[in-house]
Amino acid sequence: MGKPNVKRIDVPLPEPVAAERREGERSEPTAAPAATGGVPVWEAEGPRPARPDPEVAAKAARRHFNAEYKQRILREVDRCRDEGAIGALLRREGLYSSHLTTWRRQRDQAVQAALAAHKRGPKPARNPLVEEMEKLRRENARLAQQLEKAEIIIDVQKKVSSLLGISLKDSSNSGENNS
Repeated sequence: MGKPNVKRIDVPLPEPVAAERREGERSEPTAAPAATGGVPVWEAEGPRPARPDPEVAAKAARRHFNAEYKQRILREVDRCRDEGAIGALLRREGLYSSHLTTWRRQRDQAVQAALAAHKRGPKPARNPLVEEMEKLRRENARLAQQLEKAEIIIDVQKKVSSLLGISLKDSSNSGENNS
């Protein structure tokens, strides 16, 4: 199959409509850029107002709240008695109810930690001999298990040899006498 018969048609676009300007108002530079060294000279030489960047950030920055702010908000929430007052507070501060839940949990955990008994004085220094002794105890237990398995295997070999009528003492000596 060949190419379909498609004809390209150029449609002229409408000319942009110029914004209405008052007399004496200009948006172009007063001098040509080439005449001023490539830098346009604006009629009003003062600083221009900064426009907000319309670009959306690639990754939104998380908000961080310090402890004083959290405590202040929780105190205000605790004082709220009217229906809808907490919602109004959250909207005013730009917070979510999950913030309150998390902050209350943190406050309760901090209170529990503060009231817990603490051991006073310096912490005892760890003796390096204790670590070595623990290591040796673990190794001793492992070797004891291996020895127990080996003894079981030897007992089974003795029983098998007695059932088959093979003397273990003769077979060990016969290997030495053959040379």
